[in-house]
Formats: sequence, structure tokens, C-alpha cells
Amino acid sequence: MDKNQFPFNRKNYTLMLIGIGIIVLGFIIMGLDNEPHGFGFLGLTLGPLITLFGFIFEFYAIFYSPKKVN
Repeated sequence: MDKNQFPFNRKNYTLMLIGIGIIVLGFIIMGLDNEPHGFGFLGLTLGPLITLFGFIFEFYAIFYSPKKVN
């Protein structure tokens, strides 16, 4: 490994930004719930699922490495 090589490349950072956007979207959806204290479908089901998907996507973005062709 080269000393000047960064641990992540441009594709990793792009995927990480997309993952952060998905997480933020999940939190926004949870906040849109009109039920008291967010106990409706958006606050208890849809928002947390989208947020969880965002965190899983973040793990993918961190561990992604492009295939090197030799």
C-alpha cells in the first residue's frame, strides 16, 4: 500500500453522502407523523425502517472497494 493513498476513494465518499441523506430522510419522515408523540405509521414504522436502511447503506459505503483489474 502506498503511503500517500487515502483509505477511501471518491466513490466511497459519494456513497457515504447518499447514506447520510437516507438517514436524514428517515428522521424527517418520523417528524412528519401527525399522531401524538409520533405514534403513527410514519413515526413507528416507515421512518425507522428508512433510517435503518441508511445505516446499513453506510456500512456498505465504508466497506466498498472497487475491483482492481490486473
